[in-house]
Amino acid sequence: MLTLYLRDLKLGLRAGGGAATGVLFFLAVVACMPFAIGPDLNLLARIGPAILWTGALLAALLGLDRLFQIDREDGALDLFLIGRDWLSLTGVVLVKCLAHWTVSALPLVVAAPALGLLLNMDATAILATTATLLVGTPAVTLIGAAGAAVASGLPRGGLLVSVLVLPLTIPVLIFGIAASYAAVNEPDPFWPPFLILAALTLFFSVIGPVAAAVALREMSD
Repeated sequence: MLTLYLRDLKLGLRAGGGAATGVLFFLAVVACMPFAIGPDLNLLARIGPAILWTGALLAALLGLDRLFQIDREDGALDLFLIGRDWLSLTGVVLVKCLAHWTVSALPLVVAAPALGLLLNMDATAILATTATLLVGTPAVTLIGAAGAAVASGLPRGGLLVSVLVLPLTIPVLIFGIAASYAAVNEPDPFWPPFLILAALTLFFSVIGPVAAAVALREMSD
């Protein structure tokens, strides 16, 4: 599993600069908001967590179609499917999701504090939003694994992945933004929505790989 994780890290870094593309898209979304909303710094600071979460979510969806694409093209996916039971195939999918999150979503979390400064957010709001992104973005990747598995056998399935995955990520978006706002709006409690967000990630860490493994089996038949 460690070898597979390191292999996918190398492939992800080589495949078209996925991390840089995601961060640049994240920056573009955040930079466009002041032009759309206006130069009101107080308003930007107030809605900053929602802007960061929306931008990070859309950026995280960009590279999901590549989760199984390279393995499908070079034949490695067929080797994963041959002679593996459901449990081991689910473990393979989980490791691939972890590697994909490290390459594609973790740079978004690292970039979030700097982009928060552009939105005039205070330190507490930036810290809370970054923490929620760190906990919540793995759920986006885990949900996206099922969509990527469905689209892996289809030509030009990138748009299909986003269409399938985006509605399922709405609960993650809601609780991520709610926890970010609660950190700066007294007396709203921070921990309940944050813990629900963590529970969603743990839930999808079980459901997502299983659903992706089922989809891969069905698409290969």
